[in-house]
Amino acid sequence: MKKFLQVIATACLVAATVTAGAADVTVFAAASLTDSLKQIAADYQKQTGHGVTFNFEASSILARQIEEGAPADIFFSADETQTDRLAERGLIDTATRVDRLGNTLVVVAPKGSDLQIHSAADLAAAGVKQVALADPKAVPAGVYAKEWLEKFGAWDAVKPKVVPAQNVRAALASVASGNVDAGVVYKTDAAISKHVKIVYEVPRADGPDIRYPMALVKASEHPDEAKRFLEYLNSDDAGRVFERFGFAVRH
Repeated sequence: MKKFLQVIATACLVAATVTAGAADVTVFAAASLTDSLKQIAADYQKQTGHGVTFNFEASSILARQIEEGAPADIFFSADETQTDRLAERGLIDTATRVDRLGNTLVVVAPKGSDLQIHSAADLAAAGVKQVALADPKAVPAGVYAKEWLEKFGAWDAVKPKVVPAQNVRAALASVASGNVDAGVVYKTDAAISKHVKIVYEVPRADGPDIRYPMALVKASEHPDEAKRFLEYLNSDDAGRVFERFGFAVRH
């Protein structure tokens, strides 16, 4: 019971509500979706009068919260693994599942840095002392980064330099603060920070296939309204917002 109450408290603390009134739908969404989803929810509220509450965190943390009973209507993950995990436990409505977005990895450095990166191997160089990643053991952005570094044989050399963060936004913040030499984050996250610069963009052919699935949570207390918001997330209007924030929209 204590663990369950802690989960609920965590969800309440990190929730960002678009309206001051009671919200109809609660969306557990990957941290990298924060800015785009807040804009989409604001547009949705103007059109429908219905508010949306968000719990933004690492997808792995959100999936665990849902498993432990935290109230959620929609799960919008930054990778398929976490959605598969909930599907295997019968916790999402697989008929509503859609792979909505794609993304790209980039290497970022503090704004004033003169660091130059031309490949994964460059992160293993002696001049790079610390590299911020979302936790590569569980968090999608970190898992993707590790996959990329492993593909090009650089992981073993980079691993001792890794400063793991709770989610991709925390990894970005570490770079922005100047506490680390570099970080591997999503391109969409790098675009929202004025304190970092992209020093290398991982070519799509070299990087992992990054997918963002969304689905209705079976325990949803507002399934009808949740389905309507899912439809809106899948609309052209929402798609244009996602594209404006740098995501690749899947049709």
